[in-house]
Amino acid sequence: MLNYTFFDHTADIGVEICGRTKKELFAHAANALFDIMIQTAGHTSRRSQGAKGRQIIKMVDGVDTEDLFINFLRELLYLFNGTGWVVDQCEMIECRNTRLVATLWVEPYNKNKHSMKTEIKAVTYSGLSVKKFKSGWRARVIFDV
Repeated sequence: MLNYTFFDHTADIGVEICGRTKKELFAHAANALFDIMIQTAGHTSRRSQGAKGRQIIKMVDGVDTEDLFINFLRELLYLFNGTGWVVDQCEMIECRNTRLVATLWVEPYNKNKHSMKTEIKAVTYSGLSVKKFKSGWRARVIFDV
């Protein structure tokens, strides 16, 4: 089940992400980013059944929750664009207002296994919101394509 939806935005991709907790929101955002970018051959989803790749612990800081959200997604985008890692799964260990620690299961991009669906150039502050509601958390973010 997808924990995100798209909203109309001229020339870029607008995504609204939901989670019951802040940790869940950030984990769903990581999944949304890679679901938008990568298709794994023979699978409707990148996440493999039961198998986990290499594990990376990632710490990210921000001045507030919105800045932290953007910085986290930018770090994930760098993992792909800068080092060639595909994030297969994300589990939040700690998620405060200005710092998070996440466990990421990654695997190297392999053109025989992965194909690019959409190239994301940047995660933007334009139209950004991260809010807590009675039912949980919701974020809106725009990806520059």
